Amino acid sequence: MLQNLNIVDLAIVKSLDLDLHEGMSVLTGETGAGKSILLTALGLALGDRADSSYIRPGSKRAEINLDFDLSDAPEARLWLQENELDDQDSCLIRRIINQDGRSRAFINNRPVTLQTLQAVSTKLVEIHGQHAHLTLLHQDAQRGFLDDAAGCRPLVEKINHIYQLWRNNKQQLQNLLQAATDQSAREEMLRYQIDELEQLDLENFNYQELSGEHDRLANLGEILSTGQSQLDVLYENEQQSVSRLLSLSIHALRDLARLAPEIGTLCDDLGAAQIQVEEAALELRRFLEAQEADPQRMDWLENQLGIIHNLARKHHVDPEQLPDLSKELHAELDGLTHSTETIAELQTTLAQLEKDYSELAERLSRQRRKFAGKMQKSITDTIQELGITQGTFLISVKPQQDSPPQANGWDKIEFLVSANPGLPPRPLGKVASGGELSRISLAIQLASSSDKKTPTMIFDEVDSGIGGGIAEIVGLKLRQLSDNRQVLCVTHLPQVAAQAHNHLFVAKTSAARATTSSVVSLTGQARTEEIARMLGGVQMTAQTLAHAQEMLTGQKHQDDPLPG
Repeated sequence: MLQNLNIVDLAIVKSLDLDLHEGMSVLTGETGAGKSILLTALGLALGDRADSSYIRPGSKRAEINLDFDLSDAPEARLWLQENELDDQDSCLIRRIINQDGRSRAFINNRPVTLQTLQAVSTKLVEIHGQHAHLTLLHQDAQRGFLDDAAGCRPLVEKINHIYQLWRNNKQQLQNLLQAATDQSAREEMLRYQIDELEQLDLENFNYQELSGEHDRLANLGEILSTGQSQLDVLYENEQQSVSRLLSLSIHALRDLARLAPEIGTLCDDLGAAQIQVEEAALELRRFLEAQEADPQRMDWLENQLGIIHNLARKHHVDPEQLPDLSKELHAELDGLTHSTETIAELQTTLAQLEKDYSELAERLSRQRRKFAGKMQKSITDTIQELGITQGTFLISVKPQQDSPPQANGWDKIEFLVSANPGLPPRPLGKVASGGELSRISLAIQLASSSDKKTPTMIFDEVDSGIGGGIAEIVGLKLRQLSDNRQVLCVTHLPQVAAQAHNHLFVAKTSAARATTSSVVSLTGQARTEEIARMLGGVQMTAQTLAHAQEMLTGQKHQDDPLPG
């Protein structure tokens, strides 16, 4: 269960450290006091998307910390162990939101991704929002609700995996069948394009070498002219060549070395330089002697490069990519040639996938129908307790075996209700009024939650549109849920608040420059006064205080001790 909620600089909360207890806890307070901020903080800590707008004005960052006791959460403990995030019987979750909009998440002081945080959160907390009744009008939400309550999720995931494989193979088969209609023309085009490329001798194709050889032959005159002039400079000019001048310098300096021996090493260095110059000149001479004009080779190179550039432009690739293009064209031609075999293999695969899908879809449908019967009776009983005395709730599960495979199985699932006897059941959104819809939604949530093992459940004003004796029944139902789990409920109804084991009051204070929310635990007279405030009236009279005390006293006399 959730033991502690710690918030720093989130929206209007500067600093909050709230200890939570087992059983049923309610949060009450004036509208706008900040109850929604507490739920927002929980949502952010559990993986909701975050941005810098959540940070309290003037602060650098916002931080939320949750401390869970895992003694009543074996699934969460096992998940943490499998992901090497466990820390005995506790789970510490921390979420930090920075001014640049980025956030960081930690589980037991280890950094994790948002997806990891969301994965573990589903095993710790279940949140029922105040607009859940609107979500339940959509058939996808109804299907998801039934699957969650019936424990069908693992089977749904298997079906969706097979469906994805089926869809991919189906698309591949359709592409091949479409291609087969003009296969002959395409094969002819591919062979023609491959023949064009093969005239380039692609096994020994090197565009850079061909281009470099062409540049050398095209500029042979300049190469010979410049090379010869530099050969003269280096060696062949008997009077002014580099080699001649170095020889003169060496001779003069050796004479001088008899007078200044320390320059002897300099003479050796110059001698080595002269040798290197002469070797370079010899290499240059051999290179120039090997050069000769080759008009035929030049014509062949120009023809080859012309073909290369034309083909590259035609296929919209760089010249260097022509060998890779040839491989792609060969692969496509091979695929077309063997497409008949591939089509047959795909058809066999699809038949097997459809068989596997049908078997799993039938299993899923049976599981859904079995649980739907149990669930609809429980919901019918609950909505009658909640004031729709003649109401009947039905869950329609209709298999569509004749339809092709689809996501989430082949069932069409719809929630139906008849608010009065003699009237046929109709879709939820077409029958129920706003108040009835809220009560039916609450009944659905209560019925599905009773079979779950989530250790902490949060209800955010799910009792809106309800009052009087019905509100008291809602409070009793929520209290019953807390027999084996922690229930946290945000409410405006005194009948619900009076049922709680723990009462938390959210208050807002405004100073000159800032507004701050705080939370206090109410007991004794303070709780009586809060229940009286919720009962209404401009002034708190002795009568409303007595009524509030009576509600709380009546609750204490019930045989419903605090769990644990």
